[in-house]
Amino acid sequence: MSKRKLSRQQRWRVEKIQAERAKRAEKLDAKETDKLTAGEYGAEQIGRVVAHFGRTLEVHDTDGTPVRCQLRANLDGLVTGDKVIWRAANDGSGVVVAQLPRDTALKRPDARGQLKPVAANVDQLLIVFAVEPAPHANLIDRYLVAAEATGIPPVLVLNKTDLLPEDGGELGRLLERYRKIGYPVVRTTTATENGLDELRQLLAGRTSVFVGQSGVGKSSLIDLLLPDEQLRIGALSEDSRKGTHTTTTARLYPLTGGGVEEGDLIDSPGIREFGLIHLDEQAVTEGFIEFHPFLGYCRFRDCRHRHEPGCALLEAVEAGKIHPERFASYRRILDSLEAGPSPL
Repeated sequence: MSKRKLSRQQRWRVEKIQAERAKRAEKLDAKETDKLTAGEYGAEQIGRVVAHFGRTLEVHDTDGTPVRCQLRANLDGLVTGDKVIWRAANDGSGVVVAQLPRDTALKRPDARGQLKPVAANVDQLLIVFAVEPAPHANLIDRYLVAAEATGIPPVLVLNKTDLLPEDGGELGRLLERYRKIGYPVVRTTTATENGLDELRQLLAGRTSVFVGQSGVGKSSLIDLLLPDEQLRIGALSEDSRKGTHTTTTARLYPLTGGGVEEGDLIDSPGIREFGLIHLDEQAVTEGFIEFHPFLGYCRFRDCRHRHEPGCALLEAVEAGKIHPERFASYRRILDSLEAGPSPL
């Protein structure tokens, strides 16, 4: 269906509204510029965004002191983890005047499939899952595909390991499968004093983002890693065995002390779905790292790795070089993309 053309009057109204918005932005920016010129703000300094509240940011200065800052009107799209240039005001507040280039950006699609950044300058993505609520391999695979697409190294964190059977059970065997293909795997529990030692070592000197389903204990882990912070912890529903959302906005927490090199944690809102609708078939295929040695060796260049003769991936599955359950999970992800967005 062709787009409806706007009448001359409608075009005039749209242009008028846009011009008024631009004029208001110019006035706001000019007001801040006047203050800067008048010396109401101090010298420029580097800071990092630790939380975002619309047009207001919480920025940590070089000493780690939090400062509530306003955004200049010409700045937009800043997220937790961004490095910025800001200037302090006499009243203890500040203004962010510039954004520094990002090394990485963690993005996820919104309801319309448009990619939106949720965190910046991230060194590793910690995919947290737990014995309860019970994880599914396909859900973990979706997180891993998304992580590979961002270029941010993923780490699998199994929480609540005190609930595992002595032999590790099926979940323990699943973890070993991921370890064999090259993914770091960390086991944690908040039930014992030393349950987070391995995790602390992994966090040292890095900026890490915790992602995962609600109820897996992300905020509980951070609460123990940062005992001075006050995080709201959601109880696990006894009826559904699913978690309740507790974190409403991404926030960065500096990690210091305890003999651990300084690092930063970013706690993101609980995610029950991790959409991949922004990825095409090729990106999903490349998101399975054990496929890489076999890609490009199929008999047909347009091979879709279904039933085609001479498919290198199918031959690798038959030879035991690719686990059949991982390949089946790969096919389910592609089928779901063809069917459209759906809950995990």
